[in-house]
Amino acid sequence: MDSNEPDLKQKESRRFMASFSVASFLNDFGSDMIYPIWPLFVTEFLGANVAVLGLIEGIGDSIVSLSQVGSGYLSDKWGRRKPFIWIGYLFGASSRIGYALSTMWQHLIPFRILDRAGKMRGAPRDAIVADISTNENRGRNFGLLRAMDNLGAVCGIIAIILLFLFLGWNYQNLFLLASLPSLIGALLILVVIKERRTPGIYKGISLRDFTPNFKLFLFLSSIFAFGSFSYSFLLISAKDLDFQDEFIPVFYLVFTVVASLTSLPFGKFADKFGRRFVLILSYLFWAFVCLGFIIYAQSYVVVMLLFVLYGLHKGAIEPVQKAFVSELSPVTLRASMLGTFQMVVGMFALPASAVAGTLWVIFERSAPFYLSLGLTSISIILMLFVREQK
Repeated sequence: MDSNEPDLKQKESRRFMASFSVASFLNDFGSDMIYPIWPLFVTEFLGANVAVLGLIEGIGDSIVSLSQVGSGYLSDKWGRRKPFIWIGYLFGASSRIGYALSTMWQHLIPFRILDRAGKMRGAPRDAIVADISTNENRGRNFGLLRAMDNLGAVCGIIAIILLFLFLGWNYQNLFLLASLPSLIGALLILVVIKERRTPGIYKGISLRDFTPNFKLFLFLSSIFAFGSFSYSFLLISAKDLDFQDEFIPVFYLVFTVVASLTSLPFGKFADKFGRRFVLILSYLFWAFVCLGFIIYAQSYVVVMLLFVLYGLHKGAIEPVQKAFVSELSPVTLRASMLGTFQMVVGMFALPASAVAGTLWVIFERSAPFYLSLGLTSISIILMLFVREQK
């Protein structure tokens, strides 16, 4: 073995992580210029009700899962990861141009599908990150990637606030501007990442590849996903509590900043103390968010604290869940297993937001929070029986 090979692998690992981090920053910079105002754009500018918002969000979440399982399967089969990553960023940029051209809520559906199909980059990219990492730094690397995602989101939210304050830009101009960072991110991956094809590693995937441990984790994650509706409902809840429209992006900024600051520490914490503990902690954060909106959400301070808790939940669950799934998967099937996990969980995400919107309309604002609180409690109990991969 070449004595320089470990150093070369470390350099390649650092280059890949740097490229993915910058591309993630750019993409989330663009996407989060529109996400804080997305529920207002759909319900107020285009005239849809909360049930329609839930349907659109649910369709988007399910497409995320289908695109990831498809890209994960093909990525393992072809031994190629890179094309799915840069094309995914390109899809995200194109969808925002479509949003700018939309004049009624029905127009949003195909562009929302295109937007969320851009998440095809997730499973192949996560497989690369898992492959270039070790058990000692895998949580850290996923945490770094998520931290850059959230940092881009923070900058995007600040940009939208400044644009509206000083330029008074409308929705269409904002969506067009938001497409540019993702285009740059796609170009970065296309030019910088030099992928070595690994043909012949794919041997098919079946239920036999799912260990009882993995099946249990998949099951409880699906239960949690069914109750974990879109952030849009948190923002609409704040709006219904008589908060002004211009204050809504501030709530989004708060939880995004918290998620950005805590993703890397939670990843490192999971490396040291275990994935299961951090995931249970993330579920508890979400449970307190639901309980808070049911009982205590009556003031700016309380609602702000609830969005801080939501940020802690996001900062803990997103990097650690991916690291956990990659470790419970065979190395040669990592992209497929990551994609399958996202698909199954996403199958429950489609009805999650749709059911939440329906419960909201038929009963009251707190109804979806009660459902989510119950399902989260079940998920926490089941998590206690999941064994970590040594």
